[in-house]
Amino acid sequence: MRVAALDDDVDQLDLVRCTLQAIGHDCHVFAEGAALRRELQRETFDLLVLDWHLPDITGPEIVRWVRSNLQARIPILFVTNRHEERDVVEGLAAGADDFMVKPVRVGELAARVRALLRRAYADPQPEEQSWGRYRFVLASRQLEIDGKPVALTQKEFDLALFLFRNAGRLISRKHLLETIWGVSNPPGTELMSRSLDTHISRVRTILGLRPESGYRLASIYGQGYRFEMLGTDDSHAG
Repeated sequence: MRVAALDDDVDQLDLVRCTLQAIGHDCHVFAEGAALRRELQRETFDLLVLDWHLPDITGPEIVRWVRSNLQARIPILFVTNRHEERDVVEGLAAGADDFMVKPVRVGELAARVRALLRRAYADPQPEEQSWGRYRFVLASRQLEIDGKPVALTQKEFDLALFLFRNAGRLISRKHLLETIWGVSNPPGTELMSRSLDTHISRVRTILGLRPESGYRLASIYGQGYRFEMLGTDDSHAG
């Protein structure tokens, strides 16, 4: 998962980053609220981990901004020195999903992050997942359309499955590159970006993801891609 962590304490920020990376997540760190808000206007994340006291803005103010300006319901965890009951109430009322008091305990942080992500992105890891005509057989990494196997490369399979699982959600280009290709700001980013566009085009064509078929895979200029089920073939069986 792709996580953004905000804290003006460099040591605390590094501890959060190392903890999240150790449990398999990509963690992007920020020391100022304004920098995080700018990034959220052009990038997408699966989880936010926020401090309360910052040089330029408070944690609750950031949470309210996120809930008012971002369409996706991103889970938010406060990690803060604030510990009074009224602080917990204020943080949750602002729109946060969980509240953890410093000093950071690595095991607790990992457990809370796992629980938040599990609730937000429930994935029981079934043997197959189906959306209308599309059946993804996870064990063999095979896609079937109307019961017939479709030839896809492994990256195309991963990309198609990720898009169906995140239907309706705007996903940034960097988010896709990190999730599907496992790269973050690699050398030759322009080449990777063109590769992403090529894969998107092939998936759109091979799967027939067109509005007349009930699907839209749209490029959002300067932001990323959004895959939408338009209502004609959107049934899902896990």
